[in-house]
Order: sequence, then structure tokens, then C-alpha cells
Amino acid sequence: MAKYKPQHRRLLFIDRKIKGKSYPNCTSLAAEWECSTKTIQRDLEYIQDELDAPIKYDSVRHGYYYTEPNFSMPAINISESDLFAVCIAERSLNQFRDTPLYGKLSSVFSKIKDSLPDKTSVKPAWVDDRILLFPEPTTKIDTKIWDTIAKGIRDNKRLSINYATPDRKSTARKVDPYYLVNYKGEWYLSSYCHARNSIRTFAVSRIKKAEILKESFLMPEGMDKNKMFGDQFGIIWKEKHHKVRIRFTSEVAPYISERQWHPGQKIKQLKNGGLVIEFTTNHLNEVKDWILSWGPGARVLGPGELIDKVRKSLKEALEGYRG
Repeated sequence: MAKYKPQHRRLLFIDRKIKGKSYPNCTSLAAEWECSTKTIQRDLEYIQDELDAPIKYDSVRHGYYYTEPNFSMPAINISESDLFAVCIAERSLNQFRDTPLYGKLSSVFSKIKDSLPDKTSVKPAWVDDRILLFPEPTTKIDTKIWDTIAKGIRDNKRLSINYATPDRKSTARKVDPYYLVNYKGEWYLSSYCHARNSIRTFAVSRIKKAEILKESFLMPEGMDKNKMFGDQFGIIWKEKHHKVRIRFTSEVAPYISERQWHPGQKIKQLKNGGLVIEFTTNHLNEVKDWILSWGPGARVLGPGELIDKVRKSLKEALEGYRG
């Protein structure tokens, strides 16, 4: 009984046999691959017509050979829309440029493009000139530290880290690494900190030393990425949640209504053209910064704690302009 083997593997098999200069023919290829000679004939026609393979039949040796010894069949079969998606994805690699992943991913994308046949009508080069992606400003991190953290997460191993706060004070911490998260140009380690006996978030750029310990850990029951990061307004873990209500003016409202800012948001349109957006979050500092970015177009209706934070920030900003 013939074994099921995907067509692309069969094409690579035929290519390898022809390159081996053994002058295979339809009968010998079909016997070795356990398929019909008609299947092999169709494959040869496809390789020749669609992949521009320089195949010729030698009537003396009764087999096929390549007239161009350096010909290499593409390792993958990719459509134009697939290629376009690959090119766009490659442009998004900047968020990984300070991690061990960057070089590996760049190499993968290069191999994909290099494997394409010359007749591919979509050329990757035009993407560089015509489609622009502006990445978030990023911090510089030690790739060895990033790699150590990633291995700790993968193997559920406790870490010993030296962490420098913004004021340059360094402290030694023992942490259970839960998640490595990229957020607004910075990589963060979300973990259980044994020094503080709580979940804490550390900027990877401020971790000056990381070492994998022999101790293992288990993720807390019920803890998952949705529970920790289902709130799109930030990644700092807090137990307390707040119901936020913000009113936007008619000038700002169109920009608010055309985008989803929070997975649980509710929007109420006002008669004057403005709107009120409502959602539940535990990240008030991130919400405060978002509100301030809209200037006079946004006003907090609740909770009171958020109103106080906005007032304080505005007051401090105003003080800085008083001469």
C-alpha cells in the first residue's frame, strides 16, 4: 500500500535524486516513493513549468538531469499574499532587537526570501520603501539576562536578580518568573517577589544580574495571562479594581469611538456630540496618563481616586511653568 506523503516532500525527493546525478526516471522515482508514474510525471511538469527548473531527459542514460548544476529548488512553496505577510512581519522585528530572538528571526525571514524562485512576481524589496512601521522607543537590555529570564520561565525555575530602581539603588531579589511581557517599548518581568511577598513587575532593562537557581516553583492556581493582563491599560498587577468613567468632548469623541481601548469598554453617545466611556481596570496610573494625553478633551467622572491623580499631575505641571 502506498504511504501518504505530502506533495512538497515528494518534490524535494525528486529534486534530491536529480541533483545526485543518478539520472532517475518516472519508473524508478515512482517505485522508490511508492506512487504512480503519472504522479511523478505531473510533479516533473510542475517543477519545470512553475519553478523554472532546467530539467532535461537524457535518452542515453534514460533519466532526468539538471542542465544548470547550481540550480536549487525553493525549499518552500509560498503564495504572493503569504510573501507580503512575511515581509510586513519582518518589519515588526524591532520590538525584539535587544533579545536573542532578533538574530534568529531575521535569519529565518532571510531564508524564506532567499528560497523563493526568481519568477515570483512580488518582490520583497518594495516593502522597505513603501510600507513604513514606526516602532515604540525601546530601552536597551542585556541579551544574556533576557535569555536567562526566558529559560527560567520555560523551566519554572526560581531566579536570583539584582534590580536597580530608577534612582539607581540596587537590591537583591529572589523571584518566581511568571511572564515576560513587551509593553510600550520595554520588556517586563512579571513575577512573585519573595522579598515583598507579592506579585511585582520588573523592567528587564533595570535587571543588572540574573541567575537561575536550582529551586523550582509552580504557577498559582487560577493564575493565567488573561487574569494578569486582560486589562489593556497596563501590566502592573493590583488586586483592587476600579470602575472608570470618562467624558470626552465632541472634538475628541470620533477618535475615541473608532478604536477599542479596553476589552470591556462601554460607550454612551451624548446629545452634544460627546461621549462617555466606561470600563473596569486596576491600572489607574496608566489610565491617568492616557487621559492627560487628550488635554481639555477629556474629563474624569470617576472614581475619585483617579480624579485626584489627574488633578495632582495637572497642578504639578502648571507649577513647572510658573516663573
